[in-house]
Amino acid sequence: MSDTQPASGGFGPPSQPPPAPGYGAPQPAPGYGYPQQPGAAVPQQPGAGYAQQPGLGYPAAPPLGYPSAPGYGMVMQPSNGLGTAGLVLGIIGVVCSLTVFLWFFGIILGILAIIFGAIGRGKANRGEATNKGAATGGLVCGIVATVVLPVLGLILFAGIMGTAGTF
Repeated sequence: MSDTQPASGGFGPPSQPPPAPGYGAPQPAPGYGYPQQPGAAVPQQPGAGYAQQPGLGYPAAPPLGYPSAPGYGMVMQPSNGLGTAGLVLGIIGVVCSLTVFLWFFGIILGILAIIFGAIGRGKANRGEATNKGAATGGLVCGIVATVVLPVLGLILFAGIMGTAGTF
């Protein structure tokens, strides 16, 4: 198969003695564990010394503990819950207002959607939330579920009752 003898472990390439230092043999680079000769120039690799220059490199890690030190403030996460809740309640309120036997729940959910949507929109205007569109959608759906659909239902009911007596 092969005329090479395996290494002492039985696997891998055959073991050969290391080449003697001289012409063509790789020289170890000065670094950890290699003593440097006095007066010898140390070759610099590209990018060496970057982290040691002032103003460059990574900033120091913030100190551990609570509250954080000045200058290392925590980034606040946006509180989008009220705008999202307003949108969900507004959509469910519109669906319930369109259903004849759930109109009462539609009005209640519409009122809650108006409240949550208005608060969520205020937070978005102050920069505390990032879902201004969802909060506005919840506000509009809440108004539709609370005011428009019940008024249209009353007009339709009054129209049916008004025409029923003329026959």
